[in-house]
Amino acid sequence: MAAVKTYYQERLRISAIWNSAGIYIAFIVFSVVVLLPIYWMLRSAFAVQADLTQTPLVYLPSPTLHNFEMLIDQVPFVEYTRNSIVFSVGTTVTTLIVSYLAAYAFARLRIRGSGILLWVFLLTMALPDVGTIVPLYRILSRFNLLDTITGLTIVLSSTLTPFTVWVLVAFIKQVPYEIEEAAIIDGASLPTILWRILLPLTAPGLVTMGVINFINAWNNLLYPLSFSVTPASKTLSVSITEVFAGFSPWGRPWELIMAVGVTMVIPITLLILVSQRAIVRGLTGGAVK
Repeated sequence: MAAVKTYYQERLRISAIWNSAGIYIAFIVFSVVVLLPIYWMLRSAFAVQADLTQTPLVYLPSPTLHNFEMLIDQVPFVEYTRNSIVFSVGTTVTTLIVSYLAAYAFARLRIRGSGILLWVFLLTMALPDVGTIVPLYRILSRFNLLDTITGLTIVLSSTLTPFTVWVLVAFIKQVPYEIEEAAIIDGASLPTILWRILLPLTAPGLVTMGVINFINAWNNLLYPLSFSVTPASKTLSVSITEVFAGFSPWGRPWELIMAVGVTMVIPITLLILVSQRAIVRGLTGGAVK
């Protein structure tokens, strides 16, 4: 009997070792797949062009800031960065305000057909962005909003609002309505309920969607490329296409393109590191339920 017990214990130990080995191998493979493009982008951004075309490849070239200096000389880098910040922050704030109010209406107001309306609202996301460029261009042109940060903010906010509303509805429905009833009995108005009671309880969802919307706005290329003409409204993502238009004896200026990529990745990385706890709370608190 003891021998049988020892045999099964040994089998369990070996099985646990193999399971752990499989997990570690999968993690290593996943890490390599994810981190290799990031490493290559950093390597290319801080290397001279000769190192990019040298054979055999130089995996650890001497770092230099020459590419970033050339980038600043070739495009209005500071102005594009400022436009990106204004565009991303404006889009995020506008989307959250509109979506928060709309989500409260969908979650609390008993209107016949509101559920169907919410699904129809969500289905607008199925429209391809490219397919709406022409009508959006005509609308912005009619209201003199072409080549403006305001026009870009309105267009992208309208695109991000449906999904944000859908997520926030789930968060608001998780808040017991009895809390709002007690506040109403105490004389609280609707703005007070939205600002002082409901907002703190749904803050993780708002932060999560705020970060997601900021990333979408920061990385968006289609709308600034389609509706911006002058540097007054172009964003940092557009600079990728402008430096890509340049040629050299070795082909495309990949070192400048990678420098733009690194510049765009840094703010997003810092934002995620600062707000990662709120994002985790938001995702586990209702966004995926």
